[in-house]
Amino acid sequence: MDSMELKLLKSLAKQYPTVAAASTEIINLQAILNLPKGTEHFLTDIHGEYEQFVHVLKNGSGSVKRSIDEEFGNTLSQKDKKSLATLIYYPYEKLDVISETEDNLEDWYKITLHRLVAVTKHVASKYTRSKVRKALPKEFSYVIEELITERSDISDKEMYYNEIINTIIRIGSAPDFIAALCNLIQRMVVDHLHIVGDIFDRGPGPHIIMDSLVKYHSVDIQWGNHDIVWMGAACGHLACIATVIRIATRYGNLATIEEGYGINLIPLATFAMEAYKDTDCSAFEIKYNTDYDTKDLSLDMKIHKAISIIQFKLEGQVIKMHPEFKMEERLLLDKIDYKKKTIKCYGKEYPIKDTDFPTVDPDDPYWLSDEELQVMLRIRQAFLKSEKLQRHVRFLYTNGGLYKVFNSNLLYHGCVPMDADGKFLEVQVEGKTYSGKKLYDVLDTYARKGYYEKNDSKGMRKAQDYIWYLWAGPNSPVFGKDKMTTFERYFIEDSETHKETKNPYYSLLDNEEVVNNILEEFGLDKKSSHIVNGHVPVELKKGETPIKCDGKLLIIDGGFSKAYQGKTGIAGYTLVASSHGMRLVAHEPFESKEAAVRNESDILSDTTQIEVAPSRIRVSQTDVGAEIKDNIAELEKLLKAYRDGVLVERS
Repeated sequence: MDSMELKLLKSLAKQYPTVAAASTEIINLQAILNLPKGTEHFLTDIHGEYEQFVHVLKNGSGSVKRSIDEEFGNTLSQKDKKSLATLIYYPYEKLDVISETEDNLEDWYKITLHRLVAVTKHVASKYTRSKVRKALPKEFSYVIEELITERSDISDKEMYYNEIINTIIRIGSAPDFIAALCNLIQRMVVDHLHIVGDIFDRGPGPHIIMDSLVKYHSVDIQWGNHDIVWMGAACGHLACIATVIRIATRYGNLATIEEGYGINLIPLATFAMEAYKDTDCSAFEIKYNTDYDTKDLSLDMKIHKAISIIQFKLEGQVIKMHPEFKMEERLLLDKIDYKKKTIKCYGKEYPIKDTDFPTVDPDDPYWLSDEELQVMLRIRQAFLKSEKLQRHVRFLYTNGGLYKVFNSNLLYHGCVPMDADGKFLEVQVEGKTYSGKKLYDVLDTYARKGYYEKNDSKGMRKAQDYIWYLWAGPNSPVFGKDKMTTFERYFIEDSETHKETKNPYYSLLDNEEVVNNILEEFGLDKKSSHIVNGHVPVELKKGETPIKCDGKLLIIDGGFSKAYQGKTGIAGYTLVASSHGMRLVAHEPFESKEAAVRNESDILSDTTQIEVAPSRIRVSQTDVGAEIKDNIAELEKLLKAYRDGVLVERS
């Protein structure tokens, strides 16, 4: 035994100081390896639709209903099952309704508590007692553990079991105890959650979604381009800040910035009212929903135009500083002929809808006016000092990345950039070329450097420019298109100029050789692994399928965002990977929380089985299982060291 190994064993001996302690842990870990693997859920492209997202978390993408069905079978009516499921999703809200309508509340409590205990036992059965214990709410942990581990069918325990229930009701703790059981069931039906990008933009509540994720028991995030641009904004990058404000304005969601994150936009509103008071803002309509207050429409259109022009200027500055981005064709402000009211791009001259730009100097169009610069610097400080935004973005960094390899699945949001032949595209980053996994790794490093390096150095600013490039760059893995035609969509009528060509990756999704190459590039077995992909909505109503390459690649963007539901025909997917295999759950639109509570309406979902495991998948076959096996091997070395006298037990 060399000195390094001995040093490691001595360190381990502090935790397991005796043969008995080490032996007990080996037995415990070996037993865990034979448990069924935990259930993983994969969601993507949530885009601020917080009500639907929160409901999907609460119902476990249908897992709660499945558990109720499995536990009660035909012994419970469909009406009672539906009512029980609604209670589990929204315990306090449903209890308020029950208290108004139920004649004998005490009997209802007794029946309901017995049912909830039965469901809790069912969902907890695949976990160790230790893991369940850690998930228990502190205020009721002892009582819940007694109820879910004791067998009420044994006669000498039945009175004990029933007396616990009766006492809970008698002392007035039933509502809180019911809520505790419901929340525990929600917690246990999903062991781990994967968010495959795009939490932000379009919908009204990305900050609410982030609050839910920060509190979630086990989650990882693969950054989408809409997450990336918010991360850049939180770093203080001006072009990213302008972009997130423009998108929020366009979709009538400025409340996300102002109320959700406490960022004061009054300086921008004041500037827009003054600078654009006499200008035509008709090209800058607001795509608002039913919650939008239309009295703000005129002002918001002015803000929309003001921040859009600022964004185009700031983007131009970044592009001019980085010729390696190869984005010169996105420099369009200097291609406008104000006399002819035309613009030259793509080798043609097009009429332009609007040339009323009071802050644009035709001789130096990418220069910010003094007023624009002062507004942006003040807003930048507000972004940097928003405690909630910084907390959310730090969570994205600590729990996320550009990709993840987990339990034989490769997760990423956009695409692996490649050429038409399916070869990984070589992309230049700081004078060196990268492709495939190495491209992801270097861009992930730059994204982190842009946030964590706080000394306002040249290196930090360059790294933040790469964050912006990830948002909209032609070879960005999370964008996956040749260009972002925001400018053209505002100003040029000809829809030919609006086209954004997808990377060849998207035409090769059924090419097994290409998919296998990607899996091998990231160190995965091509025979048993999958790629889980977001970013591009699957137009189910046009006959598209999310299942590519015979199930090796799954695109799970089904239109969580209402902006895409007309295109997809559904309201999002959840991919569920359990010990029994993989299934894809397609969701119908969610009506509302109020309808769910009052009418017991749930999200209707359609399930497609993708893969059935020949035998139940055990923890031993997972990444966690591999770590446990390593731990067992080290503990067995420790055991041998004790028995050989190399190390001495401590009492």
